[in-house]
Amino acid sequence: MEHKIFSLVPVYREFKPHLLMFMVQLGYTFLYFITEASFNHGMSPFVYVTYRHAVAGLVMFPFAYFLERKTRPKLTFALFMEIFVLSLIGISLSLNMYFASLNYTSPTFIASVVNTIAALTFIIAVLLRFEVLDLRNPRGIAKVLGTLITLAGLLIMTLYKGPKLRNLWRPLIHIQEKSAATNENWLKGSLLTVLSCVTWSIWYIMQAATLKRYPAQLSLGTWMSFVGAAQSTVFTVIVEHNPSAWFIGFNIDLWSTLYGGIVVAGLIVYILLWCTEKKGPVFVTMFNPLSTILVAILAYFILGEKLYLGSIIGAFSVIIGLYLLLWGKGGEREACMDKSPCSIEDPECRT
Repeated sequence: MEHKIFSLVPVYREFKPHLLMFMVQLGYTFLYFITEASFNHGMSPFVYVTYRHAVAGLVMFPFAYFLERKTRPKLTFALFMEIFVLSLIGISLSLNMYFASLNYTSPTFIASVVNTIAALTFIIAVLLRFEVLDLRNPRGIAKVLGTLITLAGLLIMTLYKGPKLRNLWRPLIHIQEKSAATNENWLKGSLLTVLSCVTWSIWYIMQAATLKRYPAQLSLGTWMSFVGAAQSTVFTVIVEHNPSAWFIGFNIDLWSTLYGGIVVAGLIVYILLWCTEKKGPVFVTMFNPLSTILVAILAYFILGEKLYLGSIIGAFSVIIGLYLLLWGKGGEREACMDKSPCSIEDPECRT
């Protein structure tokens, strides 16, 4: 028996990143539904983003303070302003639009659209000349084709709803239906989701540049959580005129806030950083479509969510395009790892 246990240890070590990434996607899947339930219960998405990142900052602070106190660079005014802009783009704008769109669309739609972030990041990086595009190389062609297929899928999901698929049986768990007025705002919600993905892509590129000058990931995440919560507070005060929206009881609103702050913005972010360090960013991104599949299965078969033909066609297109793009990017990383020595100026070698 002991021999069998010891023989499984190397297997566990080899597949530990895979298991952790599967758990991450399960965590994201649950996030979509617990936040939708909270918003259906009446919680303001803007208040949710504010409280979530205040909780995340408080949870991450002790780890950042003690684990990085010897390696954390001095925070200058210029760096703080950079963090301020990062927080504005990555939290205040991205997440407020992202969660507000959940009021008008569905978890399945949002989980599908999030897969376009890789393609949008690639386009922005090419436009800013951070990314080299070689159309003479099959990998370069794959990146372009993958990006075009992903964007085509995004357009299908956004502009074409299509016929509604019939549910095979009564839902096992009943969720509150969105009102007809909300369903009429599908295009508005779609645009909010797309815009949040665009700002997210810009945030990824800017974050990579900031980490060169402030290479303390936990501290940077803590600062962004606190600054983002403060910015979101100001924004919420402006747009949310109901003072009672700030009060949440011992109900789904509290659980969704704690889950988003502790599990998603805290534990999951730490797992992603660990997996990125061990296996690289391409490996981490490859698991993103898993959440889309899990959300679709749970939403359709268990919760009885209405699925539309346009969303299914678009989601498959996005996933195919994503893997083409990742295949192209993965070849670059392999080529970079074969260099001897690896150039510090090459962004693929640093990731």
